[in-house]
Amino acid sequence: MIITDSRIDAGKAFDWGRTSEEYAKYRDIYPEEFYKRIVDRGLCTDGQKVLDLGTGTGVLPRNMYRYGAEWTGTDISPEQIEQAKRLSDEAGMKIDFYAVPTEDIDFPANSFDVITACQCFWYFDHERVMPKLAELLKPNGSLLILYMAWLPYEDRIAGASEEVILKYSPKWSGAGEKRHPIWIPDVAYDHFELAEHEEYDLKVPFTKESWHGRMKASRGVGASLSGEELAKWDAEHRKLLDEIAPDEFEILHYAALARLIPKKTS
Repeated sequence: MIITDSRIDAGKAFDWGRTSEEYAKYRDIYPEEFYKRIVDRGLCTDGQKVLDLGTGTGVLPRNMYRYGAEWTGTDISPEQIEQAKRLSDEAGMKIDFYAVPTEDIDFPANSFDVITACQCFWYFDHERVMPKLAELLKPNGSLLILYMAWLPYEDRIAGASEEVILKYSPKWSGAGEKRHPIWIPDVAYDHFELAEHEEYDLKVPFTKESWHGRMKASRGVGASLSGEELAKWDAEHRKLLDEIAPDEFEILHYAALARLIPKKTS
């Protein structure tokens, strides 16, 4: 599905379906600490029903399945959902996945203990989505927004790789990340209260091949470049890694979370 959004990459079209195979192979990269900080808050655990928005290839449900929650995942891309179903089936996991935009999800009120949105919250039409999410949560439920990004100004390899992406996708708005709390739109506070937020650093291990794959499976590369551009990017990025990267290395990231709870109604 081709997506254009004036808020993202200056409206340049992208399609996650074009990079779903790379996404499935190379973007399952969150360290154990990322999941532990969720579980330590009593979220996404045994007995809870969880809805994962923008699930992609089901990274969050598949990695947290062992904690016992009952998961449902939705995503706008049919190709991403196809990969999510394949990977969960191969692992013997019972997870319900649906190809549907977040704006169009249709579940009964009070269906979920937790709703998660990992690496996707900024894509939503918040005017439509926020009241719907508040309705779908149980009275004591939580909306958990999650994010992780490399730090290009502090990590040499990440910074150099980002420069190559920007050469081919100069309007890519995923560049130049620094540590900051997750952005919450004003409309969210009509329906939710911010219960907590946290930002913390992580070092994520890669090989040359897995880092190259991670870069390719991004909006600014595999999801948006033409075939000719992608071939040129591929050759240039591989050459860069051969020049500056060891066979195995860590990339400095920061992670962030924000937990929102529905406002109490009188």
